[in-house]
Amino acid sequence: MPNRIRRRRIAMMPPMEGYKPFGIPMRELESVNLLFEEFEAIRLADYENLTQEEAAEKMHISRPTFTRLYEKARKNIAKAFIEGKAIIIRGGSYITENYWYKCHSCNETMVTLKPAQHCRKCDSDNIIQINKPGNST
Repeated sequence: MPNRIRRRRIAMMPPMEGYKPFGIPMRELESVNLLFEEFEAIRLADYENLTQEEAAEKMHISRPTFTRLYEKARKNIAKAFIEGKAIIIRGGSYITENYWYKCHSCNETMVTLKPAQHCRKCDSDNIIQINKPGNST
């Protein structure tokens, strides 16, 4: 019987929702999904230059699990580059230590320590929570 999928700890929200090839309208593109935890694996290994062991520890997962996430992320990014597809960053099995919100009125992305009811930029209540804060179980 396979182990249950544990949520992976994400320390930082991606600064964007995705990428697309230059000069092609989004409506004409197919897309590849990159999970939040795959983005985090790329960030830790390639941007922060951590070893896979160090990155796995930060994400509260085993090193083999980190390797699988990292390889899947690299394949998705390569597929998007080679086939001219957009990359959409969303979804996955993850947890965070804070709350992430997106305001649909002004497009502001907020990270807070406590739950929010209004956008801090435009004071709109048209915000949605885009993460799952909490402790690993």
